[in-house]
Amino acid sequence: MDLRGGVVIVTGSATGVGAACARLLASKGCNVVINYTKSEAEARETEAACREVGVETLLVQADVADDADCRRMAAEAVAKWGRIDGLINNAGVTKFVDHTNLEGLTAEDFQRIYAVNVIGAYQMTRAVAPQMKSQGRGAVVNISSIAGVMGIGSSIAYAASKGALNTMTLSLARALGPEIRVNAICPGFIQGRWLRSGMGDAAYEAAKAAQERTTPLRRAGTPEDMAQAAVWFLEGADHVTGELLIVDAGAHLAGAPLIAR
Repeated sequence: MDLRGGVVIVTGSATGVGAACARLLASKGCNVVINYTKSEAEARETEAACREVGVETLLVQADVADDADCRRMAAEAVAKWGRIDGLINNAGVTKFVDHTNLEGLTAEDFQRIYAVNVIGAYQMTRAVAPQMKSQGRGAVVNISSIAGVMGIGSSIAYAASKGALNTMTLSLARALGPEIRVNAICPGFIQGRWLRSGMGDAAYEAAKAAQERTTPLRRAGTPEDMAQAAVWFLEGADHVTGELLIVDAGAHLAGAPLIAR
């Protein structure tokens, strides 16, 4: 897919991986829908960075857990540009709870995490699918996690939600072909506010050092690393659908500590 002049929606794109995806898309000449729920100031910074390279943007406050918000976001993109070429389902939430602490998660925790991480991705995909189908092509990339493959990560609820997102990726790839491709990336450790705020400074720095010491690539992942993989699924993988790509510097291989996004 040629991204120049195209339109891609990136959910949760005020900061982190979503913001990195938006900036990378803009650098390739792609118009971007920047989505946020609460981080308006940071979303506007991402929007400004995208506009600086000469593309058009659309800033949309919307909660992907709300189906009406998802449909509105897709409709606003079509109203502005008349097309939607790609969707990156990046919006996500978690609660940091040690996996041995079974009392640390409530049903409400599970419901909120699933509402955003799984149902939100489903609702956004459903919202863009008619436009993509009518165009004859489109691509969806789900930002999942190694947590959904290995059963690790910030909490059992988060890992379970990403496992569900992985299987949903396969189901949607079957259901939406041949016009729409659906793939996912599964990051491991990603440097940034998400993990630092959840783990605390000391644990975060220790985990980062462990990644740099023990992974085969001797690197701790960055949002930009994940953006490269996600955008590749849009522009460089026309013959690929239903794939889950682990992006973790090889941490999932034997001997490396597993610390998920």
